[in-house]
Amino acid sequence: MSPSPTHEVVNQAPPLTNFSTADDDALLEAVRREGGAWGELEVREVGARAGSAEVQEWARLAEENHPVLRTHDRYGHRVDEVEFHPAWHHLMAEAIATGQHAAAWAEPRPGAHLVRAAKFYAWAQAEAGHGCPISMTYAAIPALRASPELSDMYGPLLASSVYDFGLRPPLGKRGLIAGMSMTEKQGGSDVRANTTTATPAGDGSYVITGHKWFTSAPMSDVFLTLAQAPEGLTCFLLPRVLPDGSRNALRLQRLKDKLGNRSNASAEIEYEQAVGWAVGEVGRGVRTIVEMVNVTRLDCVIGSAAGMRAGLRQALHHTAHRRAFGADLIDQPLMRHVLADLAVESEAATALALRLAAALDRSEAGDAHEAALRRLGLAASKYWVCKRGSTHVAEALECLGGNGYVEESGMPRLYREAPLLSIWEGSGNVAALDVLRALAKAPDAADALLAEADAAAGADARLDAAVARVRKLLGELADPVRAQLLARRLAEQLTLVLQGSLLVRHSHPAVADAFCASRLGGDWGHAFGTLPPGTDTQAIIERALHE
Repeated sequence: MSPSPTHEVVNQAPPLTNFSTADDDALLEAVRREGGAWGELEVREVGARAGSAEVQEWARLAEENHPVLRTHDRYGHRVDEVEFHPAWHHLMAEAIATGQHAAAWAEPRPGAHLVRAAKFYAWAQAEAGHGCPISMTYAAIPALRASPELSDMYGPLLASSVYDFGLRPPLGKRGLIAGMSMTEKQGGSDVRANTTTATPAGDGSYVITGHKWFTSAPMSDVFLTLAQAPEGLTCFLLPRVLPDGSRNALRLQRLKDKLGNRSNASAEIEYEQAVGWAVGEVGRGVRTIVEMVNVTRLDCVIGSAAGMRAGLRQALHHTAHRRAFGADLIDQPLMRHVLADLAVESEAATALALRLAAALDRSEAGDAHEAALRRLGLAASKYWVCKRGSTHVAEALECLGGNGYVEESGMPRLYREAPLLSIWEGSGNVAALDVLRALAKAPDAADALLAEADAAAGADARLDAAVARVRKLLGELADPVRAQLLARRLAEQLTLVLQGSLLVRHSHPAVADAFCASRLGGDWGHAFGTLPPGTDTQAIIERALHE
């Protein structure tokens, strides 16, 4: 039967499939520049898989088929299991096989965390939800170092490249996934207000009792959690299944109905005298989790950069194949300004995310300067880059018009996901206040960040002026109240000068000029598409298109 003439499909973009998320000049240049050239082929392989039709179909199925909580079996026995669509398991298995969860720890070498970050960036553009347990496992491994015995037991299995799903004693499995269970309803980011208790059992373990408000990936094999021991707040390791094969008393109360991705489960958990073991010094739980939080915050920045790149790619693809008012959208001056502006923001986020990953590599090797840069730069970037993600994807969605508002386009998935990365591991105020904390606890952090910005000194007057403004802001923090009022502005400006310095030194001159003119020079209307007239949008768009 021939289609009705009124239903002939014309002037629609073809499916965006079988491409590579690693076809990205900003990504590959940063990998080579920062010491990860040895891993470029691996990054390209991950990118090709992420853009493949098969993986895109996994992403669609995982998102459309939500996890289902099964608290009891048919006979009334408590089971506390979450069922996932097979596509979820395919995504998890491939992410783990490519080392995104732990290869940088298992096989340390110069650039290991950088290459891992590049893979995570490329792979996250396929589906973001399963990135949560991947990231938590990545962060749990260094946290366990605080307890060498636990690290020796669980570390090799957490670093395994095998995804071994199912409820079995963890030490008998081929590979493990770690979750985090910190947040309580009365405290949120104020974990010192947690009321979950930990009572010594007399055999080296503790009995954990309390309620956790958010626990992502509740089917993980082990969890890091916080509870109040007699000596104070302490970090604990809790397995889902105890060594004797019995199920630990972690009761899944309900799954959260979230704004963001639907593929990953987030649960409320009740610890009904669950068994756990202390990680790190008893009474010093916050100290134990600080490094873990900093690792997951890095993934928030990487994930935001990945979301920007995915939205930009969709916008470029659609406008290159859609005609309006007698011309391709991508060739129309105002649309070109929007696309170029989106491309500039995306590249700035990518360059900074990978620079911070490289700083992690160097700080792990004992470089104190890089450790200080990472500490402050990451706090500021967590605030600004993650906050920009939501604005960026909203504009990219508009480039598709009504098509972008439809679930089948994939844009609503990006739109829902973006705010999570700004909220997870500390929303805006928490991140901005962490900038002040980093400055107070690491006096050399400001010098390290300014040295990075000054590496481009003299190359662009607008960048030089912005760095001078940052120095002035840093001099206005003596009064604690005033410092808090300046915290968001400071976090934004610190991030912008870092991005500006990276782009001026390493990016295409048209990208650097547009960034400095708009973000630093003030010739910008703050909405995307308001770059100064005369911006070389052709060069910027060609670079974003990887042409």
